[in-house]
Amino acid sequence: MAKVIDGKAFAEGLRGRIAKAVASLKEKHGLTPGLAVVLVGEDPASKVYVANKAKQTVEVGMNSWEHKLPAETPEKDVLALVEKLNNDPAVHGILVQLPLPRHIDSTKVLSAISPAKDVDGFHVVNVGKLSTGQDSLVPCTPTGSVMLAKDVLGSLDGLEAVVIGRSNIVGKPVAQLLLQENCTVTIVHSRTKNIADICRQADLLIAAIGKPLFVGADMVKDGAIVIDVGINRVPKPDGGSKIVGDVDFDAVKDKTAAITPVPGGVGPMTIAFLLANTLRAFELSEARNH
Repeated sequence: MAKVIDGKAFAEGLRGRIAKAVASLKEKHGLTPGLAVVLVGEDPASKVYVANKAKQTVEVGMNSWEHKLPAETPEKDVLALVEKLNNDPAVHGILVQLPLPRHIDSTKVLSAISPAKDVDGFHVVNVGKLSTGQDSLVPCTPTGSVMLAKDVLGSLDGLEAVVIGRSNIVGKPVAQLLLQENCTVTIVHSRTKNIADICRQADLLIAAIGKPLFVGADMVKDGAIVIDVGINRVPKPDGGSKIVGDVDFDAVKDKTAAITPVPGGVGPMTIAFLLANTLRAFELSEARNH
């Protein structure tokens, strides 16, 4: 039987370690890391996500600020808020929730965040540092995915890893992180020929393509580790909807050595690692100031 990887339990353990570190900082130095989240508009999924982030930030003992702006807020006002947060010494991490309304250039806004406070790891400076193997703030979902694989295997040294998807948010950074773990990495995408043949070579398969149930049993090697990053809402036959991954879990699970479910796999790791990045940003800020 395949091991079902419990991302919820792993994330809980990570948050516990962060909470201990924060409590120690408060007790010994009277210092508290702080995360500011900016939400523009009323996207329902974003609102739920931001509320979860705020709740978990407070639970680990950090300061949490939410800046909720109306959908029609001009781009210049969003940029002005980011600049204000950049200059606020109490704020160690800044996260602008995507997607932004269409009239706002998300690239411009993300580029305005100080790389030192970019806890999403999306700033071009942090992307460049990751790709050249330098110390940086790294994207949360890719890091969570790699941590879950390492938790199962211990070491990823020498594995054949295939990443399905080439987005800047997951595909590209997860490939960089896997290279740092000494994997041999192949990225496949919408224009790749013979995707199934390539995926079947993978000891470690990471699916991040945004297509529900895209990965079937014919794409998975016996004994592979499968990490499913996809979160897709699909209709149920009886009405309503349900969340599924990019992997057809029921069809694939018995072929794998270990697999993440959706929900409850990679998802919980994203916020947990956001908190880890905020703590890291705080530590780097303290190191620069002393």
